[in-house]
Amino acid sequence: MASPRQVVEVIARALADRPDEVQVTESEHRGTTVLELFMAPGDLGRVIGRNGRTAAAVRTLVNAAAERDGKRVMLEFRDAPDARHHERR
Repeated sequence: MASPRQVVEVIARALADRPDEVQVTESEHRGTTVLELFMAPGDLGRVIGRNGRTAAAVRTLVNAAAERDGKRVMLEFRDAPDARHHERR
């Protein structure tokens, strides 16, 4: 079975126009695994979806994968760290 991080990466890359710019970081905070998804701004909007519906669905899948492992996971959506520089060019 896939880890929560793998679930995020597979879904994000499938939805992205620039899958090579998808990055997922993982850290621990107070017993909760924090996953941060970094994508290009246009791709980020696609993953968040209208009214956050796609984001909610991704979070549901990630939480199901985490629950199977007995973990708590929080997923955050972020613009790629250098995305602002690409947009100005």
